[in-house]
Amino acid sequence: MLDHKKLAVIHIVKKELGISDGEYRDTMEKVAGVRSARDLDEPGFQRLMRYFARSRHYRASREGITFRQRMYIKHLLEDLAWDPTHCANFLKKYYKTSEINTLSKKEASKVIESLKHILAGR
Repeated sequence: MLDHKKLAVIHIVKKELGISDGEYRDTMEKVAGVRSARDLDEPGFQRLMRYFARSRHYRASREGITFRQRMYIKHLLEDLAWDPTHCANFLKKYYKTSEINTLSKKEASKVIESLKHILAGR
């Protein structure tokens, strides 16, 4: 059984995609052989995340931030315990935007490295 953080990630992804409950369950069944996230094991979770990361839904453009980068940034922000305002101010100051979704793939990589550096310095 998966821990609550991984279950939360799955539900965040579902919400971000705006997919119906039926489509979500059909996808889990196709990819991992279960109809509920609670029934996923670790290999099933990994297959589901790989499927989501490669899906057509996850990138606005070829140059835009990837789904995987967006999820990793959200994870780092949680670890740093930054609220949305703190994150927006950080992005404005160093990356001239206040929205994660407007970052390019290259900018997102730089944000990830910056956040990892900040986290390591704590």
